[in-house]
Amino acid sequence: MKVLFWILGVGAALYVAVCVLLYFQQERLLFFPTKLPADYRFRFDNRFEERWLPTADGTRLHGLLFPADSAARGLIFYLHGNGGALDSWGEVAATYTRLGYSVFLLDYRGYGKSGGRISNQAQLLADVDTAYQQLTREFPEAQTVLLGYSLGTGPAAWLAARHHPRMLVLQAPYASMQAMARQHYPWVPPFIVRYPLATDEVLSRVSPPIVIFHGDQDEVISPVSTARLRQHLKPHDQFITLPGAGHNGMTDNPDYQRAIRRVLTGL
Repeated sequence: MKVLFWILGVGAALYVAVCVLLYFQQERLLFFPTKLPADYRFRFDNRFEERWLPTADGTRLHGLLFPADSAARGLIFYLHGNGGALDSWGEVAATYTRLGYSVFLLDYRGYGKSGGRISNQAQLLADVDTAYQQLTREFPEAQTVLLGYSLGTGPAAWLAARHHPRMLVLQAPYASMQAMARQHYPWVPPFIVRYPLATDEVLSRVSPPIVIFHGDQDEVISPVSTARLRQHLKPHDQFITLPGAGHNGMTDNPDYQRAIRRVLTGL
């Protein structure tokens, strides 16, 4: 009996230790930034300009603005996924500039040329809000489309609930990071998740049209989990399933390109 209690005690201690480690090292599981030197020179086929955006604590965030190829229909404010930086994410801009939209992409803290590092959810959301408000000085909010991909869908939905963009587009969204934790780490208690990013809680407060894209073969974010977001959509919002599509490379998917053209231009 003593051996059994000893084994149970050791198991409980290990479980607590792992949970504590996950709580304090969460950023290492969520964010996989690529750092770029300050003098890094981007190379894209599209015209672009670099933007530096100051935050309240003095950290400078870096972004790229790609002007529309033709008469501008508005702005795509793009929040990317959890890996890489703008040297690779900038490639998506061409899909939208061809449709007559200018595109702004933001690198989060610690990504690319952006300074600092992400340390909590409030900071992450404050940063994207700061960037969004600075861009609305140049581009009317009524002509701004908020677009989030994967990790970026949570902050994009939060922004859309807080402001009044023309539209919210979510590519491969999650219901919440707690739902993601249940999917990948079912033994982790919900309170461990320091970045809940609860899209399912804010989506019902988004007044502009919402369009959700999700691949039915997404191996990272369960399509079944994402489908639960349907209950938070308005009658005229859209949930578009892409047959055979996985988590990555959605922007290059022909079905996505046809659908986003229709959504953004009506053609």
